[in-house]
Order: sequence, then C-alpha cells, then structure tokens
Amino acid sequence: MRGKLIVIEGTDGSGKATQSGLLFEKLKAGGMPVRKVDYPNYQSQSSALVKMYLNGEFGSRPEDVNAYAASAFYAVDRIASYKSEWEEFYQSGGIVIADRYTTSNMIHQAAKIKNQVEKEAYLAWLWDFEFAKCGLPVPDKVVFLAMPPAVSRELMRGRENKTGGSRDIHEQNSEYQSYCFDNACDIATAYQWHKIECVQNGQIQTIEQIHCEIYQVVSGLVGKI
Repeated sequence: MRGKLIVIEGTDGSGKATQSGLLFEKLKAGGMPVRKVDYPNYQSQSSALVKMYLNGEFGSRPEDVNAYAASAFYAVDRIASYKSEWEEFYQSGGIVIADRYTTSNMIHQAAKIKNQVEKEAYLAWLWDFEFAKCGLPVPDKVVFLAMPPAVSRELMRGRENKTGGSRDIHEQNSEYQSYCFDNACDIATAYQWHKIECVQNGQIQTIEQIHCEIYQVVSGLVGKI
C-alpha cells in the first residue's frame, strides 16, 4: 500500500526546514509512521554536482547552467535518496515529509526561462523526466510558503549556506530570488499547491500560526491526531 508524500516548498529563507521539522515531530508524536527527507541531501555523495553548482564552480550566476542541466543534478540526488533511503518505507504505507523536492526545480530552474512557451515545455519535460522516466513518486500535497523576497533576505542575513561558507549563487542574487518568487506564485496556482501567505497585513505570521495551517491541510490526507 503506497504511503503519502507531503512536500514543504518555498524560496530561500521561507522557513521550510523549520516547518517540515515541526510537521514531522507532530505526526511522529501522534504515533504515525513518518520520515523526513531533505533536498538537496548534502550528507550524501549524490549531491556533489549540486554543491559544485551552488558554490559557483560552473559559473557565478544561476543562468550559467541552464535549467535542464541543473535539474539533472538535483534529480540524481533525489533518485539516490529515494532508492536507498525511503522507497520501501513509502511503498509500505509510510508518510514522507520532504523539505523541497522536484517542485524546487519547478521554482528555481523554470525561473531562468522567460519565454512562457519554453517554460511550459521545460515543466512538461521535468514532470516526465523525474516522475515518469525516473520513477519518483508524485507528491500527494505540496504546501508553498509564500515569503516575499525582501522579507526572506532579511531572515537570511548573515546565514551560512548548507554547503558551508558564504551564501550560494542562488542566495546571493536578489534579482534571481525575485524571479523565483514570482515564478513560484504562478506555479502554485497552476499546479494547485496549497499556498500559505507568510506575511499578512504587513506582519510575518508566527512559526506556530504557519505550522497550524500546514497541519490542518495535512490532516485531511493522513487523519487528525
């Protein structure tokens, strides 16, 4: 019996790690079979190309590696993680909480493509490549944390990136971050993601407020505790 895959998405600095962790702990405390996975999986050798890309070894700008090539880097990392760490658990009915997933390529890589027809062709290719050809599970629910770029930049100020050292080539580029956010909002609508407005009436929602909304959405899939 196949399980459930729930993805917490958002641009950099939106609180994905915090919220995916809280959701995992909530479901675990309720006795549900649950695991949490993070992408990229920086603890694995499978993320080597991702780290090289983000650290600027292929160029200092995100656009120096086209959307298709960069997507392949991330896809390899996900496939390795799925096959070695959580495929059996998921296929046996377990609940998997993912901090980022294929959906991050939809946000960050599609943002590199300005022509709408070409962007839609890329998104169709990505869906076919990762889900149909490579056999990764399609998410049952994607929750998108809509944190405006100006706010997320403040939240990330002084933070080291997860690969070590200074901020990566995505985080350093404020124009690219804005493209990603606008693209993510469009995709969230087109693909029917659950969008959470992290800033309302000029105020950032608290971590607990956002967690409660996420849990209400997820409980409809896995049952309330």
